[in-house]
Amino acid sequence: MLRITKITDYGFILLAHMANQDESLLHNAKDLSATIEIPLPTVSKVLKILTQGGILKSHQGSKGGYTLSKSAHKISTAEIIEAVEGPVAITECSTADGCERDCPVSSSWQKVNTAVIGALQGLTLADMANS
Repeated sequence: MLRITKITDYGFILLAHMANQDESLLHNAKDLSATIEIPLPTVSKVLKILTQGGILKSHQGSKGGYTLSKSAHKISTAEIIEAVEGPVAITECSTADGCERDCPVSSSWQKVNTAVIGALQGLTLADMANS
């Protein structure tokens, strides 16, 4: 079974909440934790990962917080997953480099992986937040 991690799932929940707010509004970990009911240490961890991945911008200072790095309509689900989990790959041999085995199923897995990535690239954070 293919699954994203709980951290990625929490990332989508946090980002969807942020996408449904005024884009200029700053969000802090404490308020997000209370509103969405995800433990503060987890929220802090996810926000840090999403910032490092370029999905969020961090604003320092006493009134600081986080904002989306760009419009929710311009952030794909593929970008979010890659920011948290790394490149999307159904199997090891479906990555661009492939795997060390030269087997008959490798090219088929690469086709499947390409289709999955295409679907994820076609779905934006705005789509996820408004569904």
